[in-house]
Amino acid sequence: MTNATEGSPDEPLYRILLVEDDEGDALLVEELLHDTGMRFELTTRTTLAEARVELAAHRIDCVLLDLHLPDIWGVDAVATVRDLAPHTAVIVLTGLSEAQAGTEAMAAGAQDFLVKGKVDADLLHRTIRYAVYRSQTEQAAAEAQATRLRTEENARLERGLLPRPLLDTSTVTVTTRYLPSAEHALLGGDFLDVVEGDDGLLHAVIGDVSGHGPDAAALGVCLRIAWRTLILGGHRGTDLLHLMERILIAERAGLPMFATCTLLTLDEATATATVHLAGHHEPLLTTAEDTREVAAAHGIALGFAPRLRNWTATVIPLPEAGALTLYTDGLTEGHDHTPTGRLEVEGLLGLIDRRPPADPAAHVDRLIKEARALNAGRHTDDIAILRLDWNFRQSRRP
Repeated sequence: MTNATEGSPDEPLYRILLVEDDEGDALLVEELLHDTGMRFELTTRTTLAEARVELAAHRIDCVLLDLHLPDIWGVDAVATVRDLAPHTAVIVLTGLSEAQAGTEAMAAGAQDFLVKGKVDADLLHRTIRYAVYRSQTEQAAAEAQATRLRTEENARLERGLLPRPLLDTSTVTVTTRYLPSAEHALLGGDFLDVVEGDDGLLHAVIGDVSGHGPDAAALGVCLRIAWRTLILGGHRGTDLLHLMERILIAERAGLPMFATCTLLTLDEATATATVHLAGHHEPLLTTAEDTREVAAAHGIALGFAPRLRNWTATVIPLPEAGALTLYTDGLTEGHDHTPTGRLEVEGLLGLIDRRPPADPAAHVDRLIKEARALNAGRHTDDIAILRLDWNFRQSRRP
């Protein structure tokens, strides 16, 4: 049975679920609700099983709960309702002889209790209003706490997934960005890093661990740290990828996880970049004329077919001034308004070409903003971008 009243539109509407198997008591509560003058929608159910269905199907602001139902008894009813609807206010209806029941119910999670036979309209109105307010306040506090914890966790993950570039004499400008798949979400398994080696070369990596969540993030941190350590230890190219794959297999703990990545070594002296692709897409090269995708040999993702080791180096001649952009597929797999329904590389190049020359950081931020606006939240994946800008002519000046 459902009843509704129309009060002042300025008053809030309370959606109330009455769980009461006594028809007389249920009728009394309904009459008192009408006497309060409040705007409400009342749904009455006689068992906890029926209430369970109602709570799963509809938004309820307040549950008026009798403690003596055919299918449950005592404060267990409170605990069950709180489990079913943790952010819904619960007010317990007790009998005159149950002196301790109300206190025990509040200890079990109820916001308040009312004693049958001692309730008038004003008391009922006040109790419902304050119970709903307290429940909403508790929910807001819980959400704020969850947001704070996610922010702190993202900060810890960011230190592992997006470290500060380790540069010495390099004149290359490094711009990095990492955005989680959705607002307030935890960072996933994308990772990137830039290190200037003892050989004077600039080494960069960007990668994407399959899947989402803490397992992917932990493996991404592990691979990023392993890459930096191995680079500083002198490992390069296919040897480096082989060692990263061994670490991935050891650390994935039997889970069916793999990782794609791009390794890049930039040599300012020879104006070249050496690229190894392991299941990852090609970088983008920006020159004074345009931006295009660089042709490079493809190799298999790490952990996908261990011991295959089919990674080939591609040497890319670089212009005097320009930029290389490495990114994860969250940037291109988002939706847009084309027939294919996805931005893809061609759409990304179109966005880049429409942007006037700008500071690298501002350019990357604008690119992400436009790609996300086109996607409109329809595809959720992390986005990581690593952009390297150089001007060899300026760097050679005395």
